[in-house]
Amino acid sequence: MKESELTAAKKTCDQIVDGVAAVFVGHKPMLRKLLAGGLANGHILFEDNPGLGKTLLAKAFARVIGFDYARIQFTPDLLPADIVGTRVWRPKDAAFELMRGPIFTNILLADEINRTPPKTQAALLEAMEERQVTIEGETNVLEAPFFVLATQNPIEQEGTYPLPEAQMDRFMLKMSMGYAETVEEESIILSRRIEWRKDDPSAEIKSVVSAAEFLALQHHVETDIYMDKSIIDYVSKIVRATRRHPKVEVGSSPRGGLALIKIARAMALINGRDFVTPDDVKDFTTDALAHRTILRIEENLEGVSPRNIIDDIVKQIPVPVDFNPR
Repeated sequence: MKESELTAAKKTCDQIVDGVAAVFVGHKPMLRKLLAGGLANGHILFEDNPGLGKTLLAKAFARVIGFDYARIQFTPDLLPADIVGTRVWRPKDAAFELMRGPIFTNILLADEINRTPPKTQAALLEAMEERQVTIEGETNVLEAPFFVLATQNPIEQEGTYPLPEAQMDRFMLKMSMGYAETVEEESIILSRRIEWRKDDPSAEIKSVVSAAEFLALQHHVETDIYMDKSIIDYVSKIVRATRRHPKVEVGSSPRGGLALIKIARAMALINGRDFVTPDDVKDFTTDALAHRTILRIEENLEGVSPRNIIDDIVKQIPVPVDFNPR
């Protein structure tokens, strides 16, 4: 990429992050990770306690980047047809008409995704992997870009259905935002609520980039960001180490390595570079691999976390220092 293109891309990325930060009070690094996930066209799962703004963050991001979005509140009585749609007989036309479900959008906000049964959760599998939906034998391609921003509550288990491993593996990142760290941040949250005079200001958010500009950024990530072989090998070593760790029952799938590569390239562009550094990879190892790692039962009983295992693995694997930036 030309220097002018990199500068323009970084400026656009900064505008997107600042646009979301104007509504959502949180750490800029986490907002940059969210943007990286979007640029890599990856699905993101937010798992956090109630009331921390997971849904507001997802809606704000969708508004700021200027794409259509749809929100589904997942409940125990939700049916697959409520997500993907169905065919309805029209006597006037003597034909069936496809009534498209909310999945036919660019950004799908799947709120409390673990509150619906596995049969309904499975309705998302094809869309998340292949960006298409099959309804009564007919395949319908989803408009690009398409990615899912899902939320779930980790502390209330009654009435929930844990996501199957196959679906967890389709999320590029699993992140948590946590509570406000300072009194200043807490006060800003309260002050903004008083200023807005409503709990959800997302309807008033204006996009800071056009859909075409965001698609152009995605194209740059896919085609113009270089990744040296030594860094690709670094990713491979990390992924393979998750399968060999003595405390791990099932390690990361190859999709985990692909996720790391895609997200690292996106972060390189956000940082104004057309090449990937090891730090771009290290920024996402936990978010990209922990939810793909299943520990042995005894480790779970002892309170060991997959995130701890991934952190331990990253510390043990040498970081490439002689990589070629081009």
